[in-house]
Amino acid sequence: MPLKKSEIDHFKKRLLDLRAQIMQAIEGSKKEVTAPDEAKGYSQHSADEGTDDFVKQINLEVTNKEFGLLRQIDRALEKIEEGTYGVCDITEEEIPVKRLEAIPYATMTVKAQEKFEKGLL
Repeated sequence: MPLKKSEIDHFKKRLLDLRAQIMQAIEGSKKEVTAPDEAKGYSQHSADEGTDDFVKQINLEVTNKEFGLLRQIDRALEKIEEGTYGVCDITEEEIPVKRLEAIPYATMTVKAQEKFEKGLL
């Protein structure tokens, strides 16, 4: 059964809220990674510099994951605009509402997602 307009509006709001949260997190990470290292110099121990570099690397990896999630959210929002939200991109079957409640940016059914991740699609 296709999603009702009220359900689509509900998911759109959730997606937009999630998108705003992720954008805020990306901005925070970007500031941390690009901030100049004021403490670097002769007085800082080399182990501290290594720790700082490690933290920056972790922030970059987290930011990359957030960008991936952002792409998924944007795709779900595109599907809302296209009128195909709640329909699997691969099988064109309806995505169960419970899955959308858990993962509002889901664009595939669980079966299709599993096949996709295993490289079978």
